[in-house]
Amino acid sequence: MRFTEGMWLLREGIRIDWMSNVERVHVDTAKETVDMLLNKLQRHRGDTLNSPTVSARVTSPSEGIIGVKLVHWAGGVDNGPHYELNTNTGHAEIINDTGKSLSYASGPLNLAINTAANELDFRFTSPNSKKLTGHSWRSIGYVGDQTTPKSRFEDGIFFERKGYMLAELDLGVGEKLYGLGERFGPFVKNGQSVDIWNEDGGTSSELAYKNIPFYISSKGYGVFINHPGKVSLEVQSERTTRVNISVPGEELEYFVIFGETPKEILRRYTDLTGKPSLVPSWSYGLWLTTSFTTNYSEDTVTGFLDGFKDRDLPLSVFHFDCFWMKSYQWCDFEFDSEMFPDAEGYLKRLKERGLKLSIWINPYVGQASPLFEIGKKEGYFIKRTDGSVWQWDLWQAGMAVVDFTNPAATAWYNSHLERLISLGIDTFKTDFAERIPVTNIQYHDNSSPERMHNYYALLYNSIVYETISSKLGKSNSLLFARSTSVGGQKFPVHWGGDCESTYEAMAESLRGGLSLSLCGYTYWASDIGGFEGTPPPDLYKRWVQFGLLSSHSRLHGSSSFRIPWIYGEDCSDVLRECVKRKIYLTPYLLQAALEGSQKGTPIMRATFLEFPNDLNTWNLDTQYMFGANLLVAPVFDKDGEVTFYVPFSSADGSDGGDWVSWFDHEKKYKPGRWYTETHGFDTLPILIRPGSVTLVNPKLEKPEGDALDGLEVLVNGSLEGEVRLEVVDPEATHEVLKVLVVRQGEEGVVASYGGEDEGEGVKVTLVGQ
Repeated sequence: MRFTEGMWLLREGIRIDWMSNVERVHVDTAKETVDMLLNKLQRHRGDTLNSPTVSARVTSPSEGIIGVKLVHWAGGVDNGPHYELNTNTGHAEIINDTGKSLSYASGPLNLAINTAANELDFRFTSPNSKKLTGHSWRSIGYVGDQTTPKSRFEDGIFFERKGYMLAELDLGVGEKLYGLGERFGPFVKNGQSVDIWNEDGGTSSELAYKNIPFYISSKGYGVFINHPGKVSLEVQSERTTRVNISVPGEELEYFVIFGETPKEILRRYTDLTGKPSLVPSWSYGLWLTTSFTTNYSEDTVTGFLDGFKDRDLPLSVFHFDCFWMKSYQWCDFEFDSEMFPDAEGYLKRLKERGLKLSIWINPYVGQASPLFEIGKKEGYFIKRTDGSVWQWDLWQAGMAVVDFTNPAATAWYNSHLERLISLGIDTFKTDFAERIPVTNIQYHDNSSPERMHNYYALLYNSIVYETISSKLGKSNSLLFARSTSVGGQKFPVHWGGDCESTYEAMAESLRGGLSLSLCGYTYWASDIGGFEGTPPPDLYKRWVQFGLLSSHSRLHGSSSFRIPWIYGEDCSDVLRECVKRKIYLTPYLLQAALEGSQKGTPIMRATFLEFPNDLNTWNLDTQYMFGANLLVAPVFDKDGEVTFYVPFSSADGSDGGDWVSWFDHEKKYKPGRWYTETHGFDTLPILIRPGSVTLVNPKLEKPEGDALDGLEVLVNGSLEGEVRLEVVDPEATHEVLKVLVVRQGEEGVVASYGGEDEGEGVKVTLVGQ
């Protein structure tokens, strides 16, 4: 939100009380906190009258992270909700030079505060004393908006006004910012106005399903705003040297997170907000859906599945979208008996095909649903302040929203999920949860409607995820979710929402996925072929290539099916090759997922996440790293032309050796160069990193197959010392089966388990040599 008109003027009706002075300081070394009272410029004691103050508390929830909480009025009622954060103490060091300066250190991160009279200044620095960010002149303030409806002239001096806490963080020359959730616009966020407010806006707008108040800077730090409600950021768009952060109300808290590398920032951020959960290996296979508004029945689905089998197209999951239920009755959690007269028997027959089953749900109940009257009578829905059920006609006629702050409502909702699980459903597509009302709303636990708007998606996904875990076990649990909030990485997987069937939408989907991945999300998918419209065959095949090099891969559309052969049998050939290649990569994917669960690193990675010292990588948004070793450049062109950059792979930004084509192991690429190529539908740029060792298994027929039988390693370049690879158990993804040691032997590169001869059957393939 913008409050100013240039550097000198304020917008009409706006007043900002800027904090310029530290009035007093209190240090509590036992609690590792610093409390300060900030006020305006102090010329004499009379300046303490008739003006606001801001209380500032400095804390450190864990090493390398420093938080600042700014409070104007502390008398408000706090009914939550709050993000769950993992905190600990015992790592902060405080030095207070009374009346002059204060130093607050948390591991490698330091905050220096100028406490001299009228010299208020915050300066966050790295271990080498280089400034990261901070608060310079006029950057902490309380904003009064006198244009709001609550402001009435006849109220005199006692009128009410809407207020905002404002914190402006400094930006350096050339500094770039990334993240803020799944945002489909420019990958580099500089110059953008961003509201952290979940909305169902598709992928071609500034609205986003997955808003995360966290960004990463190219200068080596991240910022997390700990506020579940609406957060507005002017990212170098109001002040060209700052990020202006504002929230409605009386308080704002943010954390600065230091990291020597972007990966280290993600590790610390997910230490604080939660590590991504692991997902079952079968979920990495291909998902097929009925699409959204298509007409389908048992015979339709069976015909699709038979077609996949006849064409040797490996399929792991079948998903029933909305119309598995009767129209107007979403959700009643009952199969439409006209289309599926023997739903229980049919699900059993699908399971006998070896398929996992997914089903569409949302947290809404239409008025025509038999469950509506139950929910109304028992008080299971979000209510208006007059006690009536909140309803509207968008999406479903007379739609109500389940109030998950009510334990009885949650148990009721879960009972229907448990019944479906008992019928053979393995997972749920948790759609929607963005259309959550905020005006004249009353929750069961009195939660703030404004703070619950974004948080609701987190609550919804956590409840469904925990229900699956309780019935099927943690190692078999995952969702397919559209919306999320801070900490949602603990309840994977997430997909990119409603995109159009165009090359431009495919590219914006990638930008959204990469932005979300920089907020601690290990897994991401898109609707292969695009959701809205019907893709031409060339786009279908290009999106298949891209989608099968995402962590998760789902064929899904709106009003048309995504069955490959309806676009041409050559589409079936492309799909078959891409699915089998992904299965071939299962050991590699499981390794990357394990890393994500431990460090918060995504499987699909912005290129700079792997190569931060190569400055050319910081603007790349049409290519990515698939795990640590594979560079992928999707083709966004009908004629197959693609331009991509090959990074310097060494840690210091030097050469590091040649990259090698996945398809032609003799084709090499020099680092630090741009390449333009034209590809048919049988290839795309997939490059193997120099000096890398990639674990694959060409014998696998499904992702959950025997990980050890047929194991192979691809080695590009010479090895210095030994490389240790964890072979992850696909049946229980939290366990490591074996540790494979790859090293340079007397007769070439050899691979063995634990350095012993037990690994004699592991094949080593040298590429680029």
